[in-house]
Amino acid sequence: MKKFAINKEVFEKEIELCKKLSKENKGKCGWGKCKDCGVLLLLRKLYKGELIEDKDEIKKIKNDILKI
Repeated sequence: MKKFAINKEVFEKEIELCKKLSKENKGKCGWGKCKDCGVLLLLRKLYKGELIEDKDEIKKIKNDILKI
């Protein structure tokens, strides 16, 4: 999997946007409920080149980022 399809600045900016919207809108945004969303994982895949499929790992990543 190719790393750095997006640069660090874009990755961090988009992660912060997800965190902000999740906090302001009580766990959801225009894309849906944060706990069910794949945007964080897509951003991680595009930046770090990681494809994460394990459900427990996905939940942990979302919890760590969004503090769900």
